[in-house]
Amino acid sequence: MTTTHRPDRRRFIAAAAAFTAAPSLVRAADATLDATLAEAAALTQLRAVAVWRDGPDGGREIAARGYHGFTPDRPTNIKSASKSMISALAGIAIARGVIAGADQPIVALLPAADLPPDPDPRLARVTVGNLLSMQAGLGRQSGPNYGRWVSSGNWVRTALAAPFEAEPGGRMLYSTASSHLVSAILTHASGRSTLALARDWLGAIPGFAITGWEQDPQGIYLGGNEMAMSTRSLLAFGTAYARGGAGVIPPSWIGESWTPRTNSIFSGESYGYGWFIGRIGRFGMGRPVRYGWGYGGQMIYVFPPAGGAPAAAVAITSDPDQPSARTGYRSALHDLAARLVAA
Repeated sequence: MTTTHRPDRRRFIAAAAAFTAAPSLVRAADATLDATLAEAAALTQLRAVAVWRDGPDGGREIAARGYHGFTPDRPTNIKSASKSMISALAGIAIARGVIAGADQPIVALLPAADLPPDPDPRLARVTVGNLLSMQAGLGRQSGPNYGRWVSSGNWVRTALAAPFEAEPGGRMLYSTASSHLVSAILTHASGRSTLALARDWLGAIPGFAITGWEQDPQGIYLGGNEMAMSTRSLLAFGTAYARGGAGVIPPSWIGESWTPRTNSIFSGESYGYGWFIGRIGRFGMGRPVRYGWGYGGQMIYVFPPAGGAPAAAVAITSDPDQPSARTGYRSALHDLAARLVAA
Protein backbone atom coordinates (compact mmCIF):
# COMPACT_ATOMS: atom_id res chain seq x y z
CA MET A 1 0.00 0.00 0.00
CA THR A 2 2.91 2.34 0.69
CA THR A 3 4.16 1.85 -2.88
CA THR A 4 0.70 2.58 -4.27
CA HIS A 5 0.53 6.04 -2.65
CA ARG A 6 4.07 7.25 -3.39
CA PRO A 7 3.17 8.98 -6.73
CA ASP A 8 0.34 10.92 -5.04
CA ARG A 9 2.68 11.90 -2.22
CA ARG A 10 5.32 13.09 -4.69
CA ARG A 11 2.71 15.19 -6.52
CA PHE A 12 1.56 16.68 -3.21
CA ILE A 13 5.13 17.59 -2.24
CA ALA A 14 5.77 19.15 -5.66
CA ALA A 15 2.56 21.17 -5.49
CA ALA A 16 3.37 22.33 -1.97
CA ALA A 17 6.83 23.40 -3.07
CA ALA A 18 5.43 25.34 -6.02
CA PHE A 19 2.89 27.03 -3.74
CA THR A 20 5.63 27.98 -1.30
CA ALA A 21 7.83 29.33 -4.11
CA ALA A 22 5.06 31.35 -5.79
CA PRO A 23 5.22 34.37 -3.42
CA SER A 24 8.99 34.50 -3.86
CA LEU A 25 8.60 34.53 -7.65
CA VAL A 26 6.01 37.32 -7.41
CA ARG A 27 8.29 39.36 -5.14
CA ALA A 28 11.19 38.86 -7.57
CA ALA A 29 9.04 39.96 -10.51
CA ASP A 30 7.82 43.02 -8.61
CA ALA A 31 11.40 43.93 -7.70
CA THR A 32 12.48 43.63 -11.35
CA LEU A 33 9.57 45.81 -12.46
CA ASP A 34 10.35 48.44 -9.82
CA ALA A 35 14.02 48.44 -10.78
CA THR A 36 13.17 48.88 -14.47
CA LEU A 37 10.82 51.76 -13.69
CA ALA A 38 13.46 53.39 -11.49
CA GLU A 39 16.12 53.12 -14.20
CA ALA A 40 13.74 54.77 -16.68
CA ALA A 41 14.18 58.06 -14.82
CA ALA A 42 17.47 58.45 -16.70
CA LEU A 43 15.41 59.17 -19.84
CA THR A 44 15.06 62.93 -19.49
CA GLN A 45 12.25 63.24 -22.08
CA LEU A 46 10.07 60.70 -20.28
CA ARG A 47 6.84 61.90 -18.65
CA ALA A 48 4.92 58.79 -17.57
CA VAL A 49 4.61 55.03 -17.98
CA ALA A 50 1.68 52.68 -17.35
CA VAL A 51 1.59 48.90 -17.77
CA TRP A 52 -1.28 46.40 -18.03
CA ARG A 53 -1.00 42.63 -18.03
CA ASP A 54 -3.67 40.02 -18.67
CA GLY A 55 -4.44 37.40 -16.08
CA PRO A 56 -7.10 35.02 -14.72
CA ASP A 57 -8.98 37.97 -13.24
CA GLY A 58 -9.28 39.69 -16.64
CA GLY A 59 -6.03 41.57 -16.30
CA ARG A 60 -5.00 44.66 -14.35
CA GLU A 61 -2.70 47.64 -14.32
CA ILE A 62 0.51 46.38 -12.74
CA ALA A 63 2.48 49.62 -12.72
CA ALA A 64 2.15 53.35 -13.34
CA ARG A 65 4.75 56.01 -12.66
CA GLY A 66 5.38 59.65 -13.49
CA TYR A 67 8.74 61.29 -14.12
CA HIS A 68 10.28 64.74 -13.99
CA GLY A 69 7.25 66.40 -12.38
CA PHE A 70 4.58 64.59 -14.40
CA THR A 71 2.07 61.93 -13.37
CA PRO A 72 0.27 59.12 -15.28
CA ASP A 73 -3.02 61.02 -14.81
CA ARG A 74 -1.85 64.34 -16.27
CA PRO A 75 -3.05 64.95 -19.86
CA THR A 76 -0.43 65.44 -22.54
CA ASN A 77 -0.34 65.71 -26.33
CA ILE A 78 -0.13 62.15 -27.69
CA LYS A 79 0.60 63.43 -31.22
CA SER A 80 0.45 60.73 -33.93
CA ALA A 81 -0.34 57.95 -31.45
CA SER A 82 -3.89 59.22 -31.99
CA LYS A 83 -3.79 57.77 -35.52
CA SER A 84 -4.46 54.37 -33.93
CA MET A 85 -7.64 55.84 -32.45
CA ILE A 86 -8.77 57.18 -35.82
CA SER A 87 -8.31 53.65 -37.11
CA ALA A 88 -10.43 52.26 -34.27
CA LEU A 89 -13.21 54.75 -35.02
CA ALA A 90 -13.13 53.79 -38.71
CA GLY A 91 -13.49 50.12 -37.80
CA ILE A 92 -16.44 50.81 -35.49
CA ALA A 93 -18.03 53.00 -38.18
CA ILE A 94 -17.79 50.12 -40.66
CA ALA A 95 -19.30 47.69 -38.15
CA ARG A 96 -22.18 50.12 -37.53
CA GLY A 97 -22.80 50.68 -41.24
CA VAL A 98 -21.80 54.35 -41.16
CA ILE A 99 -19.37 53.63 -43.99
CA ALA A 100 -19.41 50.55 -46.20
CA GLY A 101 -15.87 49.27 -45.70
CA ALA A 102 -12.16 49.93 -45.94
CA ASP A 103 -12.29 49.46 -49.71
CA GLN A 104 -14.87 52.23 -50.20
CA PRO A 105 -13.60 55.09 -52.44
CA ILE A 106 -13.27 58.34 -50.52
CA VAL A 107 -14.68 60.61 -53.25
CA ALA A 108 -18.16 59.29 -52.47
CA LEU A 109 -17.76 60.09 -48.78
CA LEU A 110 -16.60 63.71 -48.95
CA PRO A 111 -18.48 66.85 -50.05
CA ALA A 112 -18.13 67.54 -53.77
CA ALA A 113 -17.15 71.11 -52.91
CA ASP A 114 -13.96 69.83 -51.27
CA LEU A 115 -12.82 67.89 -54.34
CA PRO A 116 -10.46 69.57 -56.82
CA PRO A 117 -12.25 71.12 -59.84
CA ASP A 118 -10.16 69.04 -62.23
CA PRO A 119 -9.02 66.07 -60.13
CA ASP A 120 -6.32 63.60 -61.02
CA PRO A 121 -8.16 60.42 -62.14
CA ARG A 122 -6.25 58.49 -59.49
CA LEU A 123 -8.19 60.29 -56.77
CA ALA A 124 -11.22 58.15 -57.62
CA ARG A 125 -9.19 55.03 -56.72
CA VAL A 126 -8.16 56.15 -53.23
CA THR A 127 -9.98 54.16 -50.54
CA VAL A 128 -10.55 54.57 -46.81
CA GLY A 129 -8.07 51.76 -46.26
CA ASN A 130 -5.45 53.57 -48.36
CA LEU A 131 -5.77 56.56 -46.05
CA LEU A 132 -5.42 54.43 -42.92
CA SER A 133 -2.34 52.60 -44.22
CA MET A 134 -0.71 55.79 -45.57
CA GLN A 135 -0.94 54.50 -49.14
CA ALA A 136 -3.16 57.18 -50.66
CA GLY A 137 -0.39 58.27 -53.01
CA LEU A 138 -1.13 61.96 -52.38
CA GLY A 139 1.75 64.27 -51.56
CA ARG A 140 2.74 64.24 -47.90
CA GLN A 141 1.48 66.96 -45.57
CA SER A 142 3.71 65.93 -42.67
CA GLY A 143 7.31 66.81 -41.88
CA PRO A 144 8.45 69.95 -43.72
CA ASN A 145 5.02 70.36 -45.37
CA TYR A 146 2.98 70.23 -42.15
CA GLY A 147 3.17 73.92 -41.25
CA ARG A 148 2.05 75.04 -44.69
CA TRP A 149 -0.82 72.56 -44.67
CA VAL A 150 -2.25 73.64 -41.28
CA SER A 151 -1.85 77.27 -42.30
CA SER A 152 -4.21 76.77 -45.23
CA GLY A 153 -7.84 77.83 -44.99
CA ASN A 154 -9.23 74.37 -45.68
CA TRP A 155 -7.17 71.34 -44.67
CA VAL A 156 -9.39 68.83 -46.45
CA ARG A 157 -9.32 70.67 -49.80
CA THR A 158 -5.58 71.23 -49.55
CA ALA A 159 -4.96 67.55 -48.85
CA LEU A 160 -7.14 66.41 -51.76
CA ALA A 161 -5.51 68.90 -54.15
CA ALA A 162 -1.98 67.67 -53.41
CA PRO A 163 -0.22 66.14 -56.42
CA PHE A 164 0.14 62.37 -56.52
CA GLU A 165 3.61 61.09 -55.67
CA ALA A 166 2.73 57.38 -55.89
CA GLU A 167 -0.10 55.15 -57.03
CA PRO A 168 -2.99 54.53 -54.61
CA GLY A 169 -2.20 51.36 -52.68
CA GLY A 170 1.52 51.72 -53.42
CA ARG A 171 4.39 52.73 -51.15
CA MET A 172 3.90 54.44 -47.82
CA LEU A 173 3.69 58.23 -47.89
CA TYR A 174 3.25 59.02 -44.21
CA SER A 175 0.94 62.02 -43.92
CA THR A 176 -1.26 63.37 -41.15
CA ALA A 177 -3.48 64.72 -43.94
CA SER A 178 -4.47 61.13 -44.76
CA SER A 179 -5.73 60.41 -41.25
CA HIS A 180 -7.38 63.85 -41.17
CA LEU A 181 -9.34 62.90 -44.28
CA VAL A 182 -10.60 59.85 -42.36
CA SER A 183 -11.75 62.21 -39.60
CA ALA A 184 -13.56 64.32 -42.21
CA ILE A 185 -15.16 61.20 -43.70
CA LEU A 186 -16.39 60.06 -40.27
CA THR A 187 -17.80 63.52 -39.59
CA HIS A 188 -19.68 63.81 -42.89
CA ALA A 189 -20.88 60.20 -42.97
CA SER A 190 -22.20 60.21 -39.41
CA GLY A 191 -23.35 63.81 -39.09
CA ARG A 192 -21.44 64.02 -35.80
CA SER A 193 -18.04 65.35 -34.85
CA THR A 194 -15.19 62.88 -34.52
CA LEU A 195 -14.82 63.91 -30.88
CA ALA A 196 -18.47 63.07 -30.23
CA LEU A 197 -17.99 59.69 -31.93
CA ALA A 198 -14.86 58.99 -29.87
CA ARG A 199 -16.56 59.88 -26.60
CA ASP A 200 -19.58 57.77 -27.53
CA TRP A 201 -17.92 54.73 -29.09
CA LEU A 202 -14.57 54.59 -27.28
CA GLY A 203 -15.96 56.08 -24.07
CA ALA A 204 -17.22 52.61 -23.20
CA ILE A 205 -13.59 51.66 -22.47
CA PRO A 206 -13.04 52.09 -18.70
CA GLY A 207 -10.58 54.91 -18.05
CA PHE A 208 -10.59 56.30 -21.61
CA ALA A 209 -10.99 60.06 -21.95
CA ILE A 210 -9.94 62.71 -24.47
CA THR A 211 -9.32 66.01 -22.69
CA GLY A 212 -8.47 68.19 -25.69
CA TRP A 213 -8.29 68.01 -29.47
CA GLU A 214 -7.48 70.60 -32.15
CA GLN A 215 -9.94 71.38 -34.96
CA ASP A 216 -9.39 72.58 -38.51
CA PRO A 217 -10.92 75.88 -39.75
CA GLN A 218 -14.13 74.03 -40.69
CA GLY A 219 -14.44 72.48 -37.23
CA ILE A 220 -13.28 68.96 -38.13
CA TYR A 221 -11.14 67.42 -35.41
CA LEU A 222 -7.57 66.85 -36.53
CA GLY A 223 -7.32 63.21 -37.44
CA GLY A 224 -4.09 61.81 -36.09
CA ASN A 225 -2.48 64.68 -34.17
CA GLU A 226 -2.85 67.27 -31.42
CA MET A 227 -4.99 65.11 -29.11
CA ALA A 228 -4.61 65.34 -25.34
CA MET A 229 -5.13 62.53 -22.86
CA SER A 230 -3.42 61.02 -19.85
CA THR A 231 -0.99 58.13 -19.99
CA ARG A 232 -3.54 55.98 -18.17
CA SER A 233 -6.17 56.84 -20.78
CA LEU A 234 -3.75 55.85 -23.52
CA LEU A 235 -3.15 52.59 -21.67
CA ALA A 236 -6.91 51.99 -21.43
CA PHE A 237 -7.13 52.26 -25.22
CA GLY A 238 -4.28 49.80 -25.74
CA THR A 239 -5.74 47.44 -23.15
CA ALA A 240 -8.97 47.24 -25.17
CA TYR A 241 -6.95 45.96 -28.14
CA ALA A 242 -4.98 43.57 -25.93
CA ARG A 243 -8.31 42.17 -24.69
CA GLY A 244 -9.54 41.45 -28.21
CA GLY A 245 -11.58 44.65 -28.49
CA ALA A 246 -13.20 44.48 -25.04
CA GLY A 247 -16.63 44.51 -26.66
CA VAL A 248 -15.90 47.96 -28.15
CA ILE A 249 -13.57 47.47 -31.12
CA PRO A 250 -14.64 44.67 -33.50
CA PRO A 251 -12.14 41.78 -33.25
CA SER A 252 -12.27 41.40 -37.04
CA TRP A 253 -11.15 45.02 -37.37
CA ILE A 254 -8.24 44.43 -35.02
CA GLY A 255 -7.15 41.61 -37.33
CA GLU A 256 -7.46 43.87 -40.39
CA SER A 257 -5.61 46.70 -38.65
CA TRP A 258 -2.76 44.39 -37.73
CA THR A 259 -2.42 42.91 -41.21
CA PRO A 260 0.78 44.24 -42.84
CA ARG A 261 -0.05 46.41 -45.85
CA THR A 262 3.10 48.44 -46.45
CA ASN A 263 6.45 49.18 -44.83
CA SER A 264 7.35 52.13 -42.68
CA ILE A 265 9.52 54.80 -44.28
CA PHE A 266 11.01 55.35 -40.82
CA SER A 267 11.98 51.87 -39.64
CA GLY A 268 11.22 49.40 -42.41
CA GLU A 269 8.69 47.70 -40.14
CA SER A 270 5.30 46.62 -41.42
CA TYR A 271 2.37 49.02 -41.12
CA GLY A 272 -1.32 48.22 -41.09
CA TYR A 273 -4.29 50.49 -40.44
CA GLY A 274 -2.80 53.01 -38.02
CA TRP A 275 -0.48 50.51 -36.33
CA PHE A 276 3.19 49.62 -36.71
CA ILE A 277 3.79 45.86 -36.65
CA GLY A 278 7.07 44.32 -35.57
CA ARG A 279 9.09 42.79 -32.77
CA ILE A 280 10.90 44.47 -29.93
CA GLY A 281 13.44 43.05 -27.57
CA ARG A 282 16.96 41.81 -27.96
CA PHE A 283 18.36 42.70 -31.40
CA GLY A 284 14.81 43.30 -32.68
CA MET A 285 14.11 39.56 -32.53
CA GLY A 286 12.04 39.64 -29.37
CA ARG A 287 8.33 39.54 -28.75
CA PRO A 288 5.75 40.43 -31.43
CA VAL A 289 4.23 43.87 -30.86
CA ARG A 290 1.80 46.29 -32.45
CA TYR A 291 2.29 49.94 -31.57
CA GLY A 292 1.20 53.49 -32.21
CA TRP A 293 3.91 56.15 -32.23
CA GLY A 294 3.66 59.89 -31.83
CA TYR A 295 6.34 62.55 -32.22
CA GLY A 296 8.54 62.95 -29.18
CA GLY A 297 7.93 59.42 -27.92
CA GLN A 298 4.19 59.06 -27.34
CA MET A 299 3.79 55.28 -27.48
CA ILE A 300 1.05 52.72 -27.08
CA TYR A 301 2.33 49.14 -27.27
CA VAL A 302 0.09 46.09 -27.50
CA PHE A 303 1.71 42.69 -27.00
CA PRO A 304 -0.47 39.76 -28.09
CA PRO A 305 -0.05 36.57 -26.04
CA ALA A 306 3.08 34.73 -27.20
CA GLY A 307 5.20 31.82 -26.03
CA GLY A 308 3.18 31.35 -22.87
CA ALA A 309 3.38 35.04 -21.96
CA PRO A 310 0.01 36.76 -21.44
CA ALA A 311 -1.23 39.72 -23.44
CA ALA A 312 0.08 43.05 -22.23
CA ALA A 313 -0.06 46.76 -23.01
CA VAL A 314 2.34 49.59 -22.23
CA ALA A 315 1.63 53.32 -22.57
CA ILE A 316 4.46 55.85 -22.53
CA THR A 317 4.26 59.62 -22.83
CA SER A 318 7.17 62.00 -23.33
CA ASP A 319 8.04 65.60 -24.06
CA PRO A 320 6.09 66.26 -27.30
CA ASP A 321 8.49 68.97 -28.43
CA GLN A 322 11.61 66.82 -28.66
CA PRO A 323 12.45 64.37 -31.49
CA SER A 324 12.51 60.65 -30.79
CA ALA A 325 13.61 58.78 -33.92
CA ARG A 326 16.93 60.24 -35.00
CA THR A 327 18.15 60.65 -31.41
CA GLY A 328 17.74 56.98 -30.51
CA TYR A 329 15.10 57.81 -27.89
CA ARG A 330 12.40 55.75 -29.59
CA SER A 331 14.72 52.73 -29.55
CA ALA A 332 15.26 53.30 -25.83
CA LEU A 333 11.48 53.28 -25.34
CA HIS A 334 11.19 50.03 -27.29
CA ASP A 335 13.76 48.51 -24.96
CA LEU A 336 11.94 49.87 -21.91
CA ALA A 337 8.60 48.43 -23.05
CA ALA A 338 10.16 45.04 -23.76
CA ARG A 339 11.75 44.95 -20.30
CA LEU A 340 8.52 46.01 -18.58
CA VAL A 341 6.45 43.20 -20.08
CA ALA A 342 9.23 40.68 -19.41
CA ALA A 343 9.50 41.64 -15.72
